Amino acid sequence: MIITLTTPAMLFPAVSLLLLAYTNRFVTLASIIRNFDPKLEDANITEQITNLRKRIYLIRRMQEAGVISFFLCVLSMMAIYLEYQQIGSYIFGASLVCLMYSLYLSVREITISCDALELHLQHFSTNFKQRNRKK
Repeated sequence: MIITLTTPAMLFPAVSLLLLAYTNRFVTLASIIRNFDPKLEDANITEQITNLRKRIYLIRRMQEAGVISFFLCVLSMMAIYLEYQQIGSYIFGASLVCLMYSLYLSVREITISCDALELHLQHFSTNFKQRNRKK
């Protein structure tokens, strides 16, 4: 398959927006963590902190994979520009693999985030399933 210089260039906006979204997630989590009061620690907060640690770790790995994908994309463009078509194609393939890994980690982080919200909602007395049955 022949890849032109514009093929890897199409990933630039996608990867840039993805990294921005990951950074926003990180900043939000950092803000939540900074607002915890160590004096008020209980079982719920301990579980939330465990979830937040997992999410921070995943976001770091997501960002690393995204940056590596971006780097490989640029390297691929350079190889194609220098007329190393075959090498550029392989590097571009590696860039796509890193991007897929980053997206996979994003889905895992979202799952943990939903679990954390569910944990928080358990402390409210409203049972959603029973409410829906009454309607």
